[in-house]
Amino acid sequence: MKEQKLTQNCKSTRSNAYATRSDFCRIYVEQMNSLYLLSLLLTADPQKAEQCFLSGFDDSVSNKSVFKERAHLWARRSIILGAIRLLCPRPNDGNDLHEARLSPLIGKVPAEARAYPNFARVVGLNSFERFVFIMSILEKYSAQECSLLLGCFRRDVISARTAAIRHVTSVVIAAETKPNRDLVDFAGVNYVNR
Repeated sequence: MKEQKLTQNCKSTRSNAYATRSDFCRIYVEQMNSLYLLSLLLTADPQKAEQCFLSGFDDSVSNKSVFKERAHLWARRSIILGAIRLLCPRPNDGNDLHEARLSPLIGKVPAEARAYPNFARVVGLNSFERFVFIMSILEKYSAQECSLLLGCFRRDVISARTAAIRHVTSVVIAAETKPNRDLVDFAGVNYVNR
């Protein structure tokens, strides 16, 4: 009898340790702007950002093996994985800016991002550099993890990260009058409050 009760307590404790559908629903509601902004920055397209956001939500709520305390990280990761599937960014993407895409985005950005008009510089990076910048700088993934998720070599990630930082900071230096602007603040993302 005592053994059975102990076994039941262990099962109960384990089931409470995993995130449920309602946990993910709460996360997606509470962090909607931040998660959508992540989708928008990755895809650089409002319609693809919606697709990415929704597929991330579907992937999250259908997963039954994520620890509760890691659920918010899994929600972000699901969006990143969805964006990778959707866009398939490759290291050989061109290094040109996509300035033509920037103006349609401005009107559809969440209110918290409008306070940071410089996010468009991140969106202007080619898709591979943009993914690497967001994953490694903003989301703090290691070069190894980025290379595994993006299906490329670590050296490609390191090179793209360097190029993205160089491009982003050169645009800032040319355009900004404030010399000591924080790079994450510059990117237009309030990642500190997620």
